[in-house]
Amino acid sequence: MWERLLPGEQAMDALRSPLFVADEVRMNLLHRICEMSQSVVYRAAGGSAIFAGSPGHNAWLWVDEALPEEERLLLLKALVRLTGHTLRGITAEPRHAKRFAELYAARYRVRPEYKMGMEAYYCPDICYPVAVEGELRPAVSSDAPLIADFMAGFAESAYGYKVHPASQLPVAENTIASGNLYIWIVDKTPVSMAHIAHRSPRHARINYVYTPLALRKRGYASATVAACCGLIVQENRVPMLYADLTNPDSNKVYQNIGFVDSGKVADVRFET
Repeated sequence: MWERLLPGEQAMDALRSPLFVADEVRMNLLHRICEMSQSVVYRAAGGSAIFAGSPGHNAWLWVDEALPEEERLLLLKALVRLTGHTLRGITAEPRHAKRFAELYAARYRVRPEYKMGMEAYYCPDICYPVAVEGELRPAVSSDAPLIADFMAGFAESAYGYKVHPASQLPVAENTIASGNLYIWIVDKTPVSMAHIAHRSPRHARINYVYTPLALRKRGYASATVAACCGLIVQENRVPMLYADLTNPDSNKVYQNIGFVDSGKVADVRFET
């Protein structure tokens, strides 16, 4: 019913299935997980479902929407047995996440906690904001202290917890070194950031979109994201991102740039 795939090329080949490609914006993070050498990847017979998880993170589950309910239930039950009592959580289309979480909780006596809902977006046509001063440039090593401060602010804005900026400095340095972190500059001062986090065959995913509270409502985040989208389009890829459903302001920003919703995912954690 399920076959285990080697991470890397074998797992990535499963994501080339036309069934999956039709839903790959919403499930785009599966591309990243399947690339990682330590990931555990399973594919259902016929390619109707894909499961992938990496250590320390929620596993992701895609199930073909056309699969009959009885077959889906059998697949999920078999997957629960396969994974064992090892999962931190599951992320999937909301109905599939809820059903898997219920089955998993009943078998392993854990408590499912619904942490976050996200909307997946892709941008087929970029609407560049007008009359926003400034310009985009890649972040450089000398920006690291400020980027660490931005990342601490992002953690508080996005997830509701405070961290000291110094704790974010290694992450800031590594992200800058990747060459994929961009900042919007006004009068030689960085005012907003965005990160091109990952590239899959057809898409590139943006995250770490952040503007300090005192600088918001001036179009800086919109300009930053739109400019990053332009870079992605130059690579012949389509920009995509995930937005927290509890943050209507960020969702509005993305929609104004030209992002179109492509379905929701639910994030469930398993607590003992």
